[in-house]
Amino acid sequence: MEMSVVPIEKKDEMQLVIGHAGFIKSVEDLYEAMANSAPGIKFGVAFVEASGPCLVRSEGNDDALRELAAKNALAIGAGHTFVILFTGAFPINVTSSIKQVHEVAGIYCATANPTKAVVGEDNGGRAVLGIIDGSIAKGTEDSEERAKRRKFVRDIGYKLG
Repeated sequence: MEMSVVPIEKKDEMQLVIGHAGFIKSVEDLYEAMANSAPGIKFGVAFVEASGPCLVRSEGNDDALRELAAKNALAIGAGHTFVILFTGAFPINVTSSIKQVHEVAGIYCATANPTKAVVGEDNGGRAVLGIIDGSIAKGTEDSEERAKRRKFVRDIGYKLG
C-alpha cells in the first residue's frame, strides 16, 4: 500500500466536513441536509463514486464552493468519500443533519482548520486512513485559558451569558 497526504484546499473562512457515505444519491441527500441546517448557509457538496464511472458528483447552492468541494474530493479520490465546504454556519450547525442521512457511515472531520487527508492506495482503490486537523497540541489549558474558552463560546452565542 502506498500512503500519501492530500492537503484540502479552502479559504480560512470556510468550514469543512469530510465523511463516508454509500450510495450515488448521497450527494442529493447531503444537499438537502445542508440546505435545511441553517438559514443563509452557502455550501458545496461533492461525492466520490466507488464503482461504475467512478466520477465525482457535486451539488450545492454556491458554484464556487461546489467546484472547490469537487476539486478536493477528486484529489482525495477515495470511493464513497464526501467533501462539504460551507460558509454562514459552523460545523455544530450541520453535523447532526449530516449524520441523519441514511447513507452516511461516518464523519472523518468537521472543522475550519487547515486540513489534510491521509490516503492509502492499493490495487487501484483508495481509502481515507485519517485526517490531520489543525496543529499539534502545545500543552494543556490553565485557568486563564479556560476562562478565555468559556468567554469565547458565550461571545459567539453558544452558551448563556
